[in-house]
Amino acid sequence: MTDLICVGSIAGAYGVRGELRIKSFCADPEAIQDYSPLVSEDGTQDFALALIGRIKSGFSARIVGVDTKEQADALKGTQLFARRDQLPALPDDEYYYSDLIGLSVRDTGGAVIGTVASVDNHGADDLLEVRLATGGETALIPFTKSIVPTVDMEKRLLVIDPPEGLLPQ
Repeated sequence: MTDLICVGSIAGAYGVRGELRIKSFCADPEAIQDYSPLVSEDGTQDFALALIGRIKSGFSARIVGVDTKEQADALKGTQLFARRDQLPALPDDEYYYSDLIGLSVRDTGGAVIGTVASVDNHGADDLLEVRLATGGETALIPFTKSIVPTVDMEKRLLVIDPPEGLLPQ
């Protein structure tokens, strides 16, 4: 498990005085500023973040040391990470996406399906992108209790019970 959890990203500049557009990935979107200072994925940059207001699909914010539109534009696409010990403990059956990536995926009969490559959410349920053991293909698996009845973090294993036709033959 990684010590850093992605909690948001910089979507670009907002205005001409260094304000930024921020997308929050937190359950409580405004909580992103509670984890400040945030860091870059490699841990080499710190971002002291303060939210200014709500805007379409996120927040406007200030980051200490970002004073111009050009500086803000240069940070577009930067993912923002919090240290695991800054974040609240999760209840049972909830996971940080980063903890699921790399888990082995097997079916209910024990056959190897593949490995979790990423976790996405496009508005409905979370989707696991599973890199199939049979080759370079991937499959999208809804991350629901009925399809993924078992998540064993100790064994680094997901057991899936996919409906007919979900996985390629």
